[in-house]
Amino acid sequence: MKQLIQATIAILVVSALLMYAANAMSAGGGKSGKNTLTIFNWGEYIDPDLLKQFEKETGIHVVYETFDSNEAMMTKIQQGGTAYDIAVPSEYMIEKMKEEDLLIPLDKTKIPNIKNIDPYFLDLPFDDNNKYSVPYFWGTVGIVYNPSLVGDLDFSSWEDLWDSSLKRKVFLVDGAREVIGMGLNSLGYSLNSLNDDELREATDKLITLAPNVKAIIGDEITPLMINNEAAVALTWSGQAADMMYENEELDFAVPEEGSNLWFDNMVIPKTSKNMEGAHAFINFMLDADSAATNADYVGYSTPNIAAMDLMDEEVVTDERYYPSEQQRDTLEVYKNLGPDYLGKYNELFLEFKMSIR
Repeated sequence: MKQLIQATIAILVVSALLMYAANAMSAGGGKSGKNTLTIFNWGEYIDPDLLKQFEKETGIHVVYETFDSNEAMMTKIQQGGTAYDIAVPSEYMIEKMKEEDLLIPLDKTKIPNIKNIDPYFLDLPFDDNNKYSVPYFWGTVGIVYNPSLVGDLDFSSWEDLWDSSLKRKVFLVDGAREVIGMGLNSLGYSLNSLNDDELREATDKLITLAPNVKAIIGDEITPLMINNEAAVALTWSGQAADMMYENEELDFAVPEEGSNLWFDNMVIPKTSKNMEGAHAFINFMLDADSAATNADYVGYSTPNIAAMDLMDEEVVTDERYYPSEQQRDTLEVYKNLGPDYLGKYNELFLEFKMSIR
């Protein structure tokens, strides 16, 4: 009988401990709740000291996770296994997330620092009146190159990539929208084209570029360009900035026929368990000091006018990274193509990749 009583007491004690632990988790001791903020962002896309500063100022513990593609980010949020409070999708993905009802409308009264954002970057077609998103970083797609390895070419035109002197010297990013978009732009077409004839013509032209293509790769291009092991690459402006910081011989150009103007924005997914903390974090990141510190660390262009006043003038006046409004008129934001045409772009990109030997 004594053993039975002891066993019963032991069970009750264990049950009490488990209940206490469960309550602690729901009160914010786990990965979601009012004392925790779970952020889902691209890799190496924030100054980690800012996360520590936010924690110190608010008492909110930050859990920081990364993704490597918009599609992977959206899939994980759809699955709902993790209660993400902040995500940083690109413009076309914001459209898709709105369609899938995955976002929470922002309470602008809790984001007074939105006043620091250049109006040029607000109220864009992918999110009217910034109902769901606020700008984080922006940039372009262009060509980074080593002048000492490409002769007189300055890549003011996409046509320079087809120059016969560049045989097996061109690296391309592994992205259907970027590469097919480049082909479309080189012909004077929109990089959001839904015209089958234009897409066919652009793909056929890209196939003629195949002899010049060394490889289609990702982040590996950065050390290759830094170490002068590669001559030219299609890449994003921020990645080019990283390369040029390490190798001052390099230069970057956005061809005059047009290219992509992209935006990454902060949003609050419907998975959020800490909307107050999420709004506080967005407002913190829009503070002039925070945005300037973050832009200096990451290397991409900030949409924050107040932050630009605090940054190196040589950086914010460099039109390779902060193109004038006149230059921006030749650039296009990626639109959500819809599943059918997104599939077509991917198929055509695969066809082009198969032509490279």
